Amino acid sequence: MKKRLSIASTLAALALGTTGAAMAQSVSKPPRSTPLAIVEAVQLSASVLRGGVSTPLAPGMELGSRDQVRTGPRSRVVLRTADGSTVKLGEQGSFFLDNARMREDNVFEAAMRIAEGAFRFTTEALEKFGGRREVNITVKTVTAGIRGTDLWGKATSDSQIVCLIAGTIEVTSPGERPFAMDRPLSVYALEGDLSRAIATVPPDRFREWAAETETQPGRGVSRRGGKWKIAIATGKYDDALKIYDELRKAGYPAEIVPSKAGEKRVYGVRLSNFETREDAGFVADDLKRQAGFERYDYKVAM
Repeated sequence: MKKRLSIASTLAALALGTTGAAMAQSVSKPPRSTPLAIVEAVQLSASVLRGGVSTPLAPGMELGSRDQVRTGPRSRVVLRTADGSTVKLGEQGSFFLDNARMREDNVFEAAMRIAEGAFRFTTEALEKFGGRREVNITVKTVTAGIRGTDLWGKATSDSQIVCLIAGTIEVTSPGERPFAMDRPLSVYALEGDLSRAIATVPPDRFREWAAETETQPGRGVSRRGGKWKIAIATGKYDDALKIYDELRKAGYPAEIVPSKAGEKRVYGVRLSNFETREDAGFVADDLKRQAGFERYDYKVAM
């Protein structure tokens, strides 16, 4: 059974003047000064599992070693790692940030694992980073050692794909010797126990693959610095808390927002950081179609 924030902790946070977003950050922020990864953007609902606690993923949230990011249907996530690299995740995915750390000698060391779904990893130029990388990415059971690289991959129940876009990788597959890939758009696939010969993916097919990990404008994208919001008017604290709990259980990073109406204190619920009005409107319309959420009123505003 998943652990969740208790009502008592929610009440305590409100008593100290914090919002739902602040509570989410307190749960999700590891105790360190330099984040190993930070969430840049989220399309629709996604979550992070840490220490048995599942928390909705929100832009600006910091991730640490051994965190698991999970994406839902139609979801996309964009992460930025400590060395400036970008990790993009597609829908219905499971991504583990294993044993990541920034060493004292300015080396970013990380083992990333894709248990399910599509991903793309793009490194920042080394001169911009000013350090070195020792990064391995495992697509289920196939591991790629990163050497200044842009690559795409996907893990399904019966296959694992690694597609090199630029740079060089060293690939290790179960029962085989490591081998290098350095040709752009070269693909290695493991289907069941059958290792396929390295091939070249046609550009049109690669564009289809790449689209699986790209955020889709106007379809529920929230991003760091996004100014659009969805406000859900309530009134009483108990009503706001109920909606807050329902939304977070469904994977949405809801906030409780206290305010005053005359001399009376009222409470609303908010979803924030949407990139455009269309993105916020898409989520509001999507919630209206979901059982249990259709009875609420949603207002899109900056």
